[in-house]
Amino acid sequence: MSSIATPPPALRAEAKVIGLVSLAHLMSHFFALAVPPVFFLLKEEFGVSYAALGFATTMFFVASGFLQTPAGFLVDRLGGRAVLASGLALSSLGILLVGFVPSYPLLVAALMIAGMGNSVFHPADMAILNARITAGKLGYAFSVHGMSGNLGWVIAPLFSVALASAFGWRAAMIAAGAIGFAVTLLIALHPLLRHPARIRPPRQRGALGDDVRLLISAPVLSCFFFFVFSSVSSTAMQTFSIPAMVGLYGVPWAAAAGTLTGYLAGAAAGTLTGGFVAAHTRRHDVVAVAGIAGAVLFILALASGAVPGALLVLTTTLAGFCLGSVNPSRDIIVREVTPEHARGKVYGFVYSGLDLGSSIAPPAIGWLIDTGQSRLVFLTGATALLMAAAIMAMLGRRARI
Repeated sequence: MSSIATPPPALRAEAKVIGLVSLAHLMSHFFALAVPPVFFLLKEEFGVSYAALGFATTMFFVASGFLQTPAGFLVDRLGGRAVLASGLALSSLGILLVGFVPSYPLLVAALMIAGMGNSVFHPADMAILNARITAGKLGYAFSVHGMSGNLGWVIAPLFSVALASAFGWRAAMIAAGAIGFAVTLLIALHPLLRHPARIRPPRQRGALGDDVRLLISAPVLSCFFFFVFSSVSSTAMQTFSIPAMVGLYGVPWAAAAGTLTGYLAGAAAGTLTGGFVAAHTRRHDVVAVAGIAGAVLFILALASGAVPGALLVLTTTLAGFCLGSVNPSRDIIVREVTPEHARGKVYGFVYSGLDLGSSIAPPAIGWLIDTGQSRLVFLTGATALLMAAAIMAMLGRRARI
């Protein structure tokens, strides 16, 4: 009986690969959102505005965005393990240094170091999963991978606020960096990832011009801009929803943090559900557009300022669930437009759209908070999602022609 119930070795190996890669992805999202929940403390510490803190966040994503496509090229050439472990170590170092910085300029520098490390996660993660997981299980793999990232977002504000309240924000950042180094060792030394599968290009390698033409092809560029608009919405909801909720609804900071936690938890649950949907459908564009439409409706409800206080957490949770359900289908769509030998560079390029959107949005949205226009934070998020939905609809239409 026990032998029948035991998963076959191949299935166990795939599960371990998914678990290890997803853990690294969790840390990526954790680091990206570890600092914003304590912005109100940094504002007092360094005497700067929310717009200035938004600029510091921008520099994190600028560093990540500029290096993400080169990281994809490295993944295609070297394989995922070494690149993934190196990036995780660099991100851990950057967040650790945040806990020691004596001034705002050095805060920006530390976040840029963390952003440099952040550049590797998506190209390395997605290349490893596509290489090591059978096609029929990719929907579930992308679901777990995406859910782990959302869990990283859920954990980050709880971790940062709790430790900052008890021991100070510097101790919270130092602890976050130390945890990152521990996970780095696990990823770097785990025997299953010691010799990762590498995606080798064809024997006759094309010129750099072929790679450029691939990256600027209509389907790949469409995916890139989908990520740009998605990240603008994510910035509005994740980085600035706490002060926006305080400004629009007059709720305490702790209650506003609870709505963000609900949004992130809903996104994690939606990503898990979306994986099952993606595994049983070929119309991934329809799944993505439907999920975005649901999220827009709930975010517009928040922008109205009319949601009862007792329903704020439920509304943000449902918005997060709808948006999270998009993620597995989104990743499969990217896979479908990507040649097998170029997955590292294509995933690196299209995911750099997340960094571009996350770079341009924080100063503008921070300015909205500084000038008391909290309602526009939610309207900005909803508008960006409508643009993302239009792009996804065009991708689906192109695939059916």
